[in-house]
Amino acid sequence: QRALIMQRREYFRFHQVWRKPFYGSSSEREEYRKELREQLKRQMEEKCVALKLQLASRVKEAECVCEVDRLALSSDREQRIQHSKVMTAYRDENKRLMEQSWRDRALTRSQEVLKERELLRLNPINWSGTLK
Repeated sequence: QRALIMQRREYFRFHQVWRKPFYGSSSEREEYRKELREQLKRQMEEKCVALKLQLASRVKEAECVCEVDRLALSSDREQRIQHSKVMTAYRDENKRLMEQSWRDRALTRSQEVLKERELLRLNPINWSGTLK
């Protein structure tokens, strides 16, 4: 009998927590409302902390992305500058080679003309002078 009473009492105490205190005394209702307010405050604080952490992680991620982007842009700029230098050197070398080729060709042509003049002077086409 005593064990049964204790079980009922424990059961009642355990389920008393679930009972809505709408029908209880004003102090019970106020206590219930106070617990609700505290739970809501706690939830709001937890949500605020979670949002702050999320915002901080997003800011950190954005900073990392900006840094990666800055490094990529810097690398691209350096590559463009290096490519420009290489292409300028290539162009200058081509120009030098072409000018050298032109000079060599002009020199060869002038030497051939001088050689032909000398040959014509020594061995003219009209050597007998009959075409005058």
